[in-house]
Amino acid sequence: MFAPGAVAALTALALAGCSSSSSSSSSASSLTSTASPSGATKQAASTPTNQPGGGNQLQDAYQKVIADVLPSVVQITTGESLGSGIVYDDKGDIVTNAHVVGSATTFTVTLANTTKALDATLVASYPDSDLAVIKISRPPSGLKPAVFGDSSKVELGQITLAMGSPLGLSSSVTQGIVSATGRTVTEPRGTGSPGATIGNMVQTSAAINPGNSGGALVNLDSQVIGINTLAAVEPETNGVSAPGIGFAIPASTITSITDQLIKQGKVTNSGRAALGITARTSFNQQFQPAGAVIVAVSAGGAAAAAGLQPGDVITKIDDAPVDSLNALTTALASLTPGSKVTVTFTRDGKSQTADVTLGTLSTGS
Repeated sequence: MFAPGAVAALTALALAGCSSSSSSSSSASSLTSTASPSGATKQAASTPTNQPGGGNQLQDAYQKVIADVLPSVVQITTGESLGSGIVYDDKGDIVTNAHVVGSATTFTVTLANTTKALDATLVASYPDSDLAVIKISRPPSGLKPAVFGDSSKVELGQITLAMGSPLGLSSSVTQGIVSATGRTVTEPRGTGSPGATIGNMVQTSAAINPGNSGGALVNLDSQVIGINTLAAVEPETNGVSAPGIGFAIPASTITSITDQLIKQGKVTNSGRAALGITARTSFNQQFQPAGAVIVAVSAGGAAAAAGLQPGDVITKIDDAPVDSLNALTTALASLTPGSKVTVTFTRDGKSQTADVTLGTLSTGS
């Protein structure tokens, strides 16, 4: 297996994680887009703002969603940073980003309806998908778990509300729309984050700022459609946020990973596609990236079954060019286990193809 890495830039934008600290991180990375669908729930009905009272109806809808969901959004504090989280069940389990948790194992949690800090401990973290679960040590009565939406029903233009603690301002709400779906994004490297490449993210225009990480991206049906995770920044302006470009991990990924972390303390099914290889970037005679060379092939894995061998240089997955390990990671991040793809590679200087049925990315367990 290969570790996630940075991907080729589609735009001049970079990304920054959205946990807040004494010196907020603005590490740069890059992003690319894919055509695969991703996570939000279709609105039950649109609100006509061009009819008498339409504006008030929309305002009422916003206020209802806030009343429904904001009690499920918490503030998480460690010795080094501050972020947000979502109440997952009435037993005190809170789901958040792995980069909010970092290397800490103990936390304080502040609920939306109180200023009393509650102690919490780490259940488990899965940095490859930037998700983690912590548990309130003595959960109070009346915890309100969030309701998670159906990731297969995402639609561009859906109204979204981002809830969390940007810059330490607890229980803050910003508004936007679903700007795009199926984004494949590489996170900045940092504490608790190996620079994971995550597929099928939801792009939103709702403002996401440091401290929003781990908070809820919500639709007008009061359902969580994603966890606020990253915001784009402009490298030319020394990391100043690019307005209206944020990214959230979709609900389907959240529930799959969180259920495993709570029940098993680890992830045994990542839900992510893999070739079953160890690889590195291959360079041509001009020392330019020219593909991903296979270093080792896992016995019984997808690549082995298709006849791929160490020394083969992968140059394309279906129609997606592969000029580096990072590009290969990105191409696979948009696919699912069991997908059938055509891998183009060179062996002994000759270009060849192999039909491969993808396996599942190892969780290292």
